[in-house]
Amino acid sequence: MSYSMPTLKSSAILSLLIGTTACTTSKYIDTAIDIEAPPCVVYDVLTDFERYPEWNPYHIELSGRLEVGAPLAVKVSRPDGKIVDVPHVHLLEMEACESLAWGGGIRGVFKGEHRFDLSQRADGATHLSHTELFSGLFIGFADLPVPVLQKGYEEMNAALKQRVEENE
Repeated sequence: MSYSMPTLKSSAILSLLIGTTACTTSKYIDTAIDIEAPPCVVYDVLTDFERYPEWNPYHIELSGRLEVGAPLAVKVSRPDGKIVDVPHVHLLEMEACESLAWGGGIRGVFKGEHRFDLSQRADGATHLSHTELFSGLFIGFADLPVPVLQKGYEEMNAALKQRVEENE
């Protein structure tokens, strides 16, 4: 049996695509904290980007319109001393008193989604889930040390708790 060149090329491309999809990787950061204030109070601090430099040790600069789809400028100070300008970030989700998410990238290649999800506890306080999912083929090549980022998110959570509870 003989195969024509176009069939061989198509098969090679298909194999490459299947192999690439199978190699997609991800990194996940999952932190949480309870804050003694209602979710809307916590949400107001999280959405006051202009004041982040006053209290946030991780997201040292954040600017942009509070509108889904709007581009954001994000600068982080990692616990390992690296200062990173995060490229191509957009506001992905805003649900008053419930959630805030930003991120960007190309699905399957390199994508990140940074989330804050707030839920009200029975006593009226807030449970904050602060996460990020990095996914795509090139995640393994990125400088994204999960233990360092996890520590940065935990430091931010503690600073947010202090900021909210001191002003509550």
